[in-house]
Amino acid sequence: MERMTRFRAGLLVCLFMAILCFYCFRLYRVQVVDTGGDTNNITTFETRTRVKAARGNILDRNGNVLVTNRASYDLTINHFVLTSSADPNGTLYQLAQLCKERDIDYVDHLPISNSQPFEYTLDEYSTTWQSHFQTFLASRDHLDSDMSAPLLMRKLRESYLIPEEWSDEDARLVLGMRYELTLRTCVGSLSNYIFLSDVDNDTLAAVLELNIPGMNVESSTVREYSTEYAAHILGYVGAMNATQWEYYKKLDGYSMDALVGQSGLEEAFEEYLHGTDGSRVDVVTKDGTLVKSYYEVEPKAGQNVQVSIDLNLQSAAEDALALAIEGMRSEDTSQKGWDAQGAAVVAMDIKTGQVLVCGSYPTYDLSTLFENYNDLLNADLQPMYDRALQAIYPPGSTYKMSMTVAGIQAGEIGRWTQICDNGAFTKYPGMSPKCLVYSSSGRTHGYIDCTEALKVSCNYFYYELADRLSIDMIDSTAKSLGLGEHTGIELYEAVGYRSNPESKAALYSGDDSRWYKGDQILTGIGQAENRFTPIQLCTYAATLANQGVRYKATFLNRVVTSDYSSVVYENAVTVMSEMDMSDEAYDAVLTGMKKVASESGGTAYKVFGDYPVQVAAKTGTAQTGIQGHSDNGAFVCFAPADDPQIAVVVYGERAGSGGNLAPVAKAVLDAYFGTEAGDTITGENQVG
Repeated sequence: MERMTRFRAGLLVCLFMAILCFYCFRLYRVQVVDTGGDTNNITTFETRTRVKAARGNILDRNGNVLVTNRASYDLTINHFVLTSSADPNGTLYQLAQLCKERDIDYVDHLPISNSQPFEYTLDEYSTTWQSHFQTFLASRDHLDSDMSAPLLMRKLRESYLIPEEWSDEDARLVLGMRYELTLRTCVGSLSNYIFLSDVDNDTLAAVLELNIPGMNVESSTVREYSTEYAAHILGYVGAMNATQWEYYKKLDGYSMDALVGQSGLEEAFEEYLHGTDGSRVDVVTKDGTLVKSYYEVEPKAGQNVQVSIDLNLQSAAEDALALAIEGMRSEDTSQKGWDAQGAAVVAMDIKTGQVLVCGSYPTYDLSTLFENYNDLLNADLQPMYDRALQAIYPPGSTYKMSMTVAGIQAGEIGRWTQICDNGAFTKYPGMSPKCLVYSSSGRTHGYIDCTEALKVSCNYFYYELADRLSIDMIDSTAKSLGLGEHTGIELYEAVGYRSNPESKAALYSGDDSRWYKGDQILTGIGQAENRFTPIQLCTYAATLANQGVRYKATFLNRVVTSDYSSVVYENAVTVMSEMDMSDEAYDAVLTGMKKVASESGGTAYKVFGDYPVQVAAKTGTAQTGIQGHSDNGAFVCFAPADDPQIAVVVYGERAGSGGNLAPVAKAVLDAYFGTEAGDTITGENQVG
């Protein structure tokens, strides 16, 4: 009996194993052999989804967030689920019509025009997307790259079973989506099809109502600006163009549809801000049911960049600049600055070269840049033009400190050397430039030394000094002080040029390119061919304050990890150049600039005469040569005068005079030193 029981048990086991093997064999045939690659018979499928990494924040020097991220949603389509559905073409047609009705732009890289006559648009795409197109053609035996665009469209309609009654335009819309989905099967490096990015709530609700098979909502982030200030330097991110992709594809962590910095600090510090995207594997059934999900690669957020800008100073500067320029404008054409236009303000930490303020007027709203882009391009005064870094202007009388240093260093004048102001400089026939006070009143300054000449901005003193010096000495001193030189700033900057024979020869042709003594005389008061940016003038002021030591200008303070737990990089102070400025030259410049602000008769006395912090300053007026319009104005200063910490420069197109801009610098110093702002002073009737 026992032997019979064992026999029956063994027989049952064998029968069970046979049945199990039979079903395993059948399952193999059904899922592998019989499918021939047709996913309709596959019960589950693995898809890879790129998980976007958050971009690092941009903060000011005090930790105030300037640019951050906000949560958003992307809509992706799982190609396996959609193509396994009953009517993928009809589903995509509904989706295309919804987007058409709502004017929604979605991702479509099919390089064929959207309407008849169909033409290839490969030139609009990077070489990588062009390569993907060739891979797509190669994956389908009946297609090749020699086909015309209309023939390819006909073949694709046949291949994807697009209904004949559909218009060519409707077919093209659906084929663009089918192309994107097919690419995910023949190009292994591509993740799920991101159909829409940063979807608003209304669009999200409308799309989800269609119940598109395989449509998923993915969490993402988009850039958000936490301040209305510093628009010209913060910059923005955007999709890469073909040239940028050729560069970024060589770097780790960049997909072809990644957003990168396109301008400003976003572009300058891209290497720190950009995160590394992750990869998630989802195992789904044909109906879209998620079976399993796991990360192949965890996303890594970008690092946070703390810049040198002080938001408190930046806001004070931009507000004061707008108030000053708009307050000057008048219907009364006899008023200096009645036709004031664009302007800029820059402030710098004298001991480090870090830029504390960098503002341009007029400005714009970065948060609505793309919506208003065309309007901004055509707006008066070019609001997107960064005058602080890119506009080059004649410095006017602010150049006179450089002339003072050059004269003393060359031994042509001393600290106490006096020159008699004769009103008009008539040494050379054919020219008789005048001092401003002589032109307006017929008076002269009489015998004055260089400190008094700076105080009252006597042009005649510097005509005479320019005549005594060689142009090489004038030019080399200006160069050593940073004028007409790169400041080292991380953003794009114009360089401008110093007034010298080489610059004039490069700018003009024929007889106009010849260098005359008159050019040298006018160079001495910051005219002729002198053209510098406001940030160069600020570097110049800081270099004077440092007795000839010129630091690299920078927007970078430090870089910290994404969780703020540790410092990745601390920016170091860098010396760009150093000149051996004598104590006598330094004392003369410092004394003269202090007189400008603190002594009665000084061209900035009305603004800084009773200021609680001693300021060293210089006003400047630069002729524009436009008949009937105001001159440009320039104002440079640093403080405290005897222990300089901050340099400020303000420049205004047709601002009338540098004195008109002194209140802007005062607003910056008020914010920096925590002093009371006091009454606004227009600076009218000041000269310099």
